[in-house]
Amino acid sequence: MASNRLDLNLLHVFDTIYREGSLTRAARALHLTQPAVSHSLARLRDHFDDPLFSRQGNRMVPTPLARRFVESMRPGLNQIHSAVNQFHAFDPTSHRKTFALALRDVLESTFLPRLVMQLNHFPDIEINSQRIARRDMESLLAAGKLDFAVDVLLPISDQTAHERLRKDRLVVMARKDHPLAGRDLTMDDYLAARHILVSSRTEGPGIEDFELSRLGLQRRIRLRCQHFYAACQVVEMSDLLLTMPEGYARQIVEHSDTCILNPPEGLPEVDVHLYWHRAYAKEPALLWLKEQFHRVAAEGKAKDQRASSSEHADNP
Repeated sequence: MASNRLDLNLLHVFDTIYREGSLTRAARALHLTQPAVSHSLARLRDHFDDPLFSRQGNRMVPTPLARRFVESMRPGLNQIHSAVNQFHAFDPTSHRKTFALALRDVLESTFLPRLVMQLNHFPDIEINSQRIARRDMESLLAAGKLDFAVDVLLPISDQTAHERLRKDRLVVMARKDHPLAGRDLTMDDYLAARHILVSSRTEGPGIEDFELSRLGLQRRIRLRCQHFYAACQVVEMSDLLLTMPEGYARQIVEHSDTCILNPPEGLPEVDVHLYWHRAYAKEPALLWLKEQFHRVAAEGKAKDQRASSSEHADNP
């Protein structure tokens, strides 16, 4: 190595290039020019006597030495960032910040509109919502490529923190003139009907099917598809029933010829959790956004409860 000393700023540049996979994107994230980032990379290469990154197409791919180094360096760098950041308050009215979130389709539909409305007073706050494979969630949070993920309760390591945002009950969607419309479903009604199952997997039961199997029961699946929006369109034109989270269902019924039926007793509720990496737990910007998430979740739950109470009053 060229020296036993290494500028901490160079480590930050190294980590950003590693995360972004591009000198251009790293420069943008660091608010530096690309020549400045290239110069820092040259100093790092000289220090380690290793190229560290090789260009493959549009990506900068780390060398084996770079991969080994980032594994041992990043925990310490995260601790330094957290120690520094905890002394600086985050002001959303004056700070420019882009938050990266992982939301699955239903949660994106229910949380994102309300979150953006909540952030209307902060024009320099930007949201980047993306869908990821669940197996990649923890590594992306640890690498800083995600700030938060919102999903159902998942098995995770001790490095990932989480807390419940809300509990969403399951309801049943049907077309407005369905023979079962206008009354609460019995379990016999539910099992006699034909159903749609929405899942990104090609096979396997849904969450409601797990609970039914515990009761020794099984429903009839006529259609399996990937997205709730498509399933709701099928519901509108058929006698098929769709079991789905109440929050999204109430959005759909406002703009379609569908209705919500109260499910039979025995179907589970869905816990929706917020996930983040413990290394960033005290960063003021993330603490602020976490507070916004909880406000959005509470407002959405209150709205659903008001709508449900109104339906019961109209249909005693």
